[in-house]
Amino acid sequence: MSETSCARAPGRLGDLMKGIVAGDISPSELVDMYLARIDEVQPLAEPWRVVDAEGARRVAEQRTAEARSGALRGPLHGIPVAVKDIIDVAGFPTRCNARMLEDAPPATADAEVVAALRCAGAIIMGKAHTTEFAFTYPSPARNPHNLAHTPGGSSSGSAAAVASGCVPLALGTQTMASVNRPAAYCGIGAFKPSSRLLSTYGVSLLAPMYDTVGFYGQTTADAIAMFEALAPPHVVPAAAPLGGVLVLDDPLIFDMVPAMAAALERMVEACREAGIAVERARSPVPFEEIRQLHWRTMHYEVGRLHTRRLGAGDGISDRFRAVIEEGLGIDDETYLADRTTLQAVRARIGETMKGRAVLWPAAPGPAPEGLDWTGDPRYIAPWTALGGPMVTIPAGVDGSGLPLAGILIGRPGDDANMCALARTVAAAAEVLP
Repeated sequence: MSETSCARAPGRLGDLMKGIVAGDISPSELVDMYLARIDEVQPLAEPWRVVDAEGARRVAEQRTAEARSGALRGPLHGIPVAVKDIIDVAGFPTRCNARMLEDAPPATADAEVVAALRCAGAIIMGKAHTTEFAFTYPSPARNPHNLAHTPGGSSSGSAAAVASGCVPLALGTQTMASVNRPAAYCGIGAFKPSSRLLSTYGVSLLAPMYDTVGFYGQTTADAIAMFEALAPPHVVPAAAPLGGVLVLDDPLIFDMVPAMAAALERMVEACREAGIAVERARSPVPFEEIRQLHWRTMHYEVGRLHTRRLGAGDGISDRFRAVIEEGLGIDDETYLADRTTLQAVRARIGETMKGRAVLWPAAPGPAPEGLDWTGDPRYIAPWTALGGPMVTIPAGVDGSGLPLAGILIGRPGDDANMCALARTVAAAAEVLP
């Protein structure tokens, strides 16, 4: 570990589960190992808002005894997980990195997704840092690959916790680019399901039409496996699998840096060499228009949902106050018209995809230097507006050693089929930093 970097692979989910099942490693040993790593990392990358060492060890003892008797609770039995601090964990405050919530009382119940994690056998290690109310005001977390660079946002601590080797899995949320972009910047895998597929009970919402719980792992396959462990039973593959990859050309992404463009082309060639069908097409709708539709509808919802925060004085940042006020300035008619337009745009883009997934750059380039800005969400936000599942696939590093990534996107409801195709694409094209 250097003075500028604390990145470390946390371990792959499949290997960890095999070790637990075989008795080669116990959940208690895993928890102690990750707690020791947290002690090393926290002063540097600061991914954690709070660590529940005592609670994690107590649960790990129980999971260890169960594993020894062959009574595994589920596919994540004994696996430590970080939870973004806009998601309720019983007994701990949900502070949302907001000054006005510094004295928030402990949550009285788990969020639905946290309860599902416990049922799958996972061990909650603590709460990871988030940007303020999951918008743009940054958290203290830093990018493990270069501590002078942002880890992205808003799920900054969740991505940094995995990329620094503190936990193998983590929960985040996405309203604009908050799962897939931090994964890209930190060089790890992520899966963002279709919008509104999973329950957001117990999640502090930002803009309900878009707010979606997402999943982090060292690899693309790990993030997908975490989603599959928690997915409701009605998430099943469609009769026809996704038939390959579509590379869309659109002016929105013409400003990507050369290293990102080269990484995307390497992914395309790797897919072709693996026998995955790849086609190119121009977008039927300018993605800048989709981005603006997303921006207005999101801000409208932020304004309506968070208007009560305006009375908090300096308990909220000037940035968040400004977005609330901007949202309140958007009238109902504009919002409803934009939602109607989005429905039509989804249909046009879906027709162009025709049973394929789109391969697209995750960002114009690697994580920018500095901690006051969480990076550029433009490439991901329009896809969030379109509502389909989205997977971050690491694609190596640039000349300075910072991670690059592509994203693979399906149509809304394609989640199960996307899991299968994304595993295939990642097997061919994923390059871990």
